[in-house]
Amino acid sequence: MSARSHEYRTAYETLRLDTAPLREFTARFATAEEIENWDKHVTANPNGGNMLQSAAYASVKNGSGWNVRFLVLESGATSSYNLVLEKKFPVLGRLWYLIKGPDLDSVADLKPALEACAAFARSRKLKVFSIKIEPDIIASTDVQAQFAAAGLVKAPNIQSNDSTALLDITAPDNEVLRAISSRARNAIRRAQREGCEVVEREQSPQTYKALYDLMADTVNAKGSMPLRSYDYYARFWDEFCNRSQGRFFFVYEDGKPSVGAFVINYGAKATYKDGGSTQNRKQYGDSHLVQWAAIRRMQELGCTEYDFCGTPPAAQIKDKTHNLYGMGMFKTSFTKTVTDFVGCHDYVLAPLKYALWVKGAERVFRRLETARTGQQFY
Repeated sequence: MSARSHEYRTAYETLRLDTAPLREFTARFATAEEIENWDKHVTANPNGGNMLQSAAYASVKNGSGWNVRFLVLESGATSSYNLVLEKKFPVLGRLWYLIKGPDLDSVADLKPALEACAAFARSRKLKVFSIKIEPDIIASTDVQAQFAAAGLVKAPNIQSNDSTALLDITAPDNEVLRAISSRARNAIRRAQREGCEVVEREQSPQTYKALYDLMADTVNAKGSMPLRSYDYYARFWDEFCNRSQGRFFFVYEDGKPSVGAFVINYGAKATYKDGGSTQNRKQYGDSHLVQWAAIRRMQELGCTEYDFCGTPPAAQIKDKTHNLYGMGMFKTSFTKTVTDFVGCHDYVLAPLKYALWVKGAERVFRRLETARTGQQFY
């Protein structure tokens, strides 16, 4: 779905919240058969699911401090399959994190769906004190008011693409190329004229190491995003590549990788998940050419939307002090629209325990886990 389609959909949903009767939902855990075919179900969700709800990502997170739950929300003939990351804490109980979910047909469905989640958790005596959500709904003053009316509390955002640049790639590639900025087009064409070539590499430890080194080079030079351990990325890339849901793209300079990218194809959505480059390169337009090659490959795989995965919020896109300023300028050379999603919100089931969580327990547990594992908490 394009950014413009998202905008139209959100406006429509805003109207529906005030006029349509609330549907009733039930919640349950998925069956063994549904888990076996998890990606088929998720990509059939009302909004096509998200790669962070995938079976691959479930395998990455399971056992890394999180317990993975496979949750199904149902209302009549409508079903929504959502990945839940669960973590248990002393005294407080369990936290549920519906990562990039719930995926629902309408904003009006959010409150009854969360009520169903709460009722189900209580019926199973799971002692869930709060449910963290981050549905891909475009932020607006009206939507934020509706979230508050549904009992949702704004929480700090977690995912890098809660503000992002989305490119509609449904048209033929020559039309997509014409639709991007002249700066990006000129960079792509110059790189092609000067003999720059993009290579798609197979998954292997050598490929992983090449991309990780480029990512580390970028982080060391610009410090724009935190970098997880090599083992985490290797496992992440393995899980997606093993399911034919990930591709690596590189260009070379002086015989060595100089720009690299890992792009995920999940259902109709492509996501530029990881990337890096060496500094002070001689080849002009090489990073634009890598993205263009990835876009065309994603089109071949049936994707209709390309998520550049992370920019400053729309209101800060030209703020040079923002840590994602450089990334934002690069990514918005392909699509001018920055999409701000609503980000993280908490649906509170146990107010006293939640008060302990926000007043310091979360900070303490995050610090302890990072010290123990060396990994990021979420």
